[in-house]
Amino acid sequence: MERVAFNIGPITIYWYSICILLGIVVALFLIFKEAKKQKIDEEFLINLAFKTIILGVIGARLYYVIFNIPYYISNPLEIIQIWNGGLAIHGGIITGLIVVYFSCKKEKINVLKMIDIIVVGVIIAQAIGRWGNFFNQEAYGSITTLSHLKGLFLPDFIIKGMYIAGKYRQPTFLYESILCLIGFIIMIILRKKYKLHTGFLTGFYLLWYGCIRFLIESLRSDSLMLGPIKIAQLVSLIFILLGAYLIRNKKKHKTRK
Repeated sequence: MERVAFNIGPITIYWYSICILLGIVVALFLIFKEAKKQKIDEEFLINLAFKTIILGVIGARLYYVIFNIPYYISNPLEIIQIWNGGLAIHGGIITGLIVVYFSCKKEKINVLKMIDIIVVGVIIAQAIGRWGNFFNQEAYGSITTLSHLKGLFLPDFIIKGMYIAGKYRQPTFLYESILCLIGFIIMIILRKKYKLHTGFLTGFYLLWYGCIRFLIESLRSDSLMLGPIKIAQLVSLIFILLGAYLIRNKKKHKTRK
């Protein structure tokens, strides 16, 4: 699998970086568009976006490094080499939520209202960003067969990309990408057709992505571990519980526009 997209002089541009950047750009476009409708101050939004992206990437990397600490103690210079992969989305989400919470509290902006706007952009960014894992040949699933992959009617380039370390692997990156895209479409429809109580979209995102990741993680063979526990499944369960609470909270106030 070719990881390098192109070179600009001595600078190497990787497909992984392009996928992450494209996801961020699409997310920001959607977030700013909706925030304008909600009359959120643009200057606040610009500052929030800058802080959340920078600290979110750092949080995603630190999360990954912490759960691979023996390797990075032996290879400390690789900690900053994020172009090689290793951004744990749960770390980015948790860090981002913390940044948004304190930023909104400081400016007296409703936290859940802001997160409702953000999560619609986040989930489509995740759908796009997962393709970076494909190019880096990471976030893959258990060993499978060529006939199984062909039975999924996958394009040849995906099948070839799933041949890793001499074995064909389940394209779990693709499963997650598609499910995130479906979640994005549902959220757009819900937001357009219904007047949702504050926190509903946040709850839906946490519940939807929590379920996705819990199931996908059962297929993955390169998970971050905490002893015998897949840490992503543990965090996903927390997301599911919190999401269900936020959806149920004031549910009776949901009415069609």
